[in-house]
Amino acid sequence: MEEKDLKISIAHLYPKLLNLYGDIGNIITLKKRCEWRGITVDFEDVNIGDKISEHDIYFIGGGQDKQQEEVAGELYLQKDFLTEERERNAVFLGICGGYQLMGHYYQPHDKDRLNGISLMDAYTVAGSTRFIGNVTVKTSIVSPGSLVGFENHSGLTYLQGETKPLGIVEVGNGNNGKDKTEGGRYKNVFGTYLHGSFLPKNPHFADYLIALALEKRYGEKFVLSKLDDRIEEDTHLSLVGKSY
Repeated sequence: MEEKDLKISIAHLYPKLLNLYGDIGNIITLKKRCEWRGITVDFEDVNIGDKISEHDIYFIGGGQDKQQEEVAGELYLQKDFLTEERERNAVFLGICGGYQLMGHYYQPHDKDRLNGISLMDAYTVAGSTRFIGNVTVKTSIVSPGSLVGFENHSGLTYLQGETKPLGIVEVGNGNNGKDKTEGGRYKNVFGTYLHGSFLPKNPHFADYLIALALEKRYGEKFVLSKLDDRIEEDTHLSLVGKSY
């Protein structure tokens, strides 16, 4: 099939509450990189009280504890449906607070535990140190084998079982500041602490998610046409390996 005959659908979960550090930039990147290729994008904002319907990509951004509290219960009500979507190979991307809620739970310092939706085998506990700064990660998931972004979190995330990290931290702290891992992946569920926004700084990863979403919808693998990413690639590579 030609790209002009393709389409994907994207759901942005709770954008009014979870949009820390311009996480909307991830949605803009996905939409524009599809549109530049002629791929049609159906898009839906999902807010508190809305029922989540079937999509190819689900995105959930970051927020502070208060916003996570507002979202956690709502998200948990739709856990069964989202788990079914994971098993149908839908693509999920969670950033920071959204990443934490895709695990089993987030335990704040002095408040009740927030239940996650267990899309990946991971859990998060509040730490005593806030990790702030730029991050570079070595990864084998995409080419070039690097990811860059900005972290600002005190949550400590630990991966278990079949959930694997997106990569190994070369600069920064990552999931917990101890095991040098950053982010997590199980099936087509991806989580990361990288803001920036994440996908504008890593267009190769955005394309990877788009290709997975197309494979989910059409049942076959796609090689996306090459865009003129010279500026994006030069910017990305200029950040790799630097100590900020």
